[in-house]
Amino acid sequence: METSVPGPLSQPLAAGAVAALTGFASSFVLVLAGLTAVGASPAQAASGLLALCLAQFALAALLSWRTRLPLSFVWSTPGAALLVAAQGRTGSLDAAVGAFGLCALLVVVTGAWPALARLVRRVPTPVAGALLAGVLFPLCLAPVTAVGRVPAPALLVVLVWLVLRRSRPPLAVPAAMVVALAATVADLPGGVALDWVPRLTPVLPELDPFVLVSLGVPLYVVTMAGQNIPGFTILEQLGYRDVPTGRVLVGAGLGSGAAALFGGHTVNLSALAAGIIAGPGADRDPARRWIAAVAGGAGYLVLGLLAAPIAGLVGSTDPVLVEAVAGLALLDSFVGGLVSALADAAHRVTAGATFAVVASGLTFAGIGSAFWGLLAGLAVFAVLRAPALPGRHRSARS
Repeated sequence: METSVPGPLSQPLAAGAVAALTGFASSFVLVLAGLTAVGASPAQAASGLLALCLAQFALAALLSWRTRLPLSFVWSTPGAALLVAAQGRTGSLDAAVGAFGLCALLVVVTGAWPALARLVRRVPTPVAGALLAGVLFPLCLAPVTAVGRVPAPALLVVLVWLVLRRSRPPLAVPAAMVVALAATVADLPGGVALDWVPRLTPVLPELDPFVLVSLGVPLYVVTMAGQNIPGFTILEQLGYRDVPTGRVLVGAGLGSGAAALFGGHTVNLSALAAGIIAGPGADRDPARRWIAAVAGGAGYLVLGLLAAPIAGLVGSTDPVLVEAVAGLALLDSFVGGLVSALADAAHRVTAGATFAVVASGLTFAGIGSAFWGLLAGLAVFAVLRAPALPGRHRSARS
C-alpha cells in the first residue's frame, strides 16, 4: 500500500462517526424486530442491542489497535432478518440464544480451523445469494402488507422513505421510523414512558436441537457468506492483503458468544462500512485508517447506551409499521442477494430452487425453511454439475 502525508486526526474520527451513525440508523429497527420475533421483551431487546454495540466496540478497538488495520465490526443484518423470518418458531428467547451460541462457536471454529474456512468459501454463490434473498423476501413484503392493513400511515412511511432515499439516503430509514412512531403515539392517550438507564439482562441459553439446526446453522451461513467473507474481500480490494483471517473470525465468534449471553444475535466483520472506514476518505495514509475503525466502534458504544429508550420507542410503535420500516431498510440487501444469485446464467435453476424453498416458509421435522433451502440448493447444484452418465446422450437420440 502506498503511504502519503497524513491528514488531520479529525478526518478518520469523522469517518468512523459517519460509519457508525449510518450503520446504526439503517438497521437498528431490524435488530429490535428480530429479537422481539424470537421472544425478547422490550427490555431484553434493548439488552441485546446494547450487548452487540459493546462487542462491536471491543472488537474494533482491540483488533484494530493490535493489527493497525481498519477492522470494523457490525451486527449481522441478514442474521437479524433471519430472526424475523423465524417468528414463533423458536419457542422462547432462551432457545434462540442457544442458537446464537452455536453460531458463535461455529465462527470460532472456522477461524481456528482453516479447512472449515475454505469449505465455507466454497458454498456456491448462487446458493448463498438465494439463501439471503429468500430470508429477506418475506420481510420485504411487509411494506405492501402494511399498506393493505393501515393505508394512511403506511403510505406516509413509504413516501417519506422514498423521497429521502433519493435525496438523503442515510436519513431514509430513521425518518420513516419517526413517521411510524408519530402515527402510533398520536393514538396513545398517555404518550410513551421511556427508560434511559442502559442495562444488560442475562439470558440462560436453552439447547433445543430443532432450534439449533433451523436457526443456528442458517445464522452462521448467512453471516459468513453475507458479511464476513465480503468484508475480507472489500479489505483486500482496498489494498489490505495481510488481514489475519483466523484472528478476526475467532474474535468475532468470541464477541458474538459474549453478546449472546445478554440477548445479542451475532457480530461480524463489516462489509458496507469498510468502504468508509478503510477507504481513502478516512485518511490519505492507509496506515492511519485503523483510527477510523476505533472511532466507529466508539460511535456504536455511544449509540448502544441509548438502546433502552430506542427500544422503548420502537416497542411502542405499531408492529405492522415497524416491520414495514424494516422491510424498506432491507430492499438493498435483498436486491444484492438476488443479483449475486442470478449473476451466473448456468446456475439460475440452482438459485431459483434455493430461493423457492427458503421463501416458502416451510417447516419440516421442526426445522425451518432456511436450513432446508440451503440443503436443497446444495443438492441441486451438485446434481446439475455432476458429469453426464455414459450413454446418456446416445439413449436420448435413439
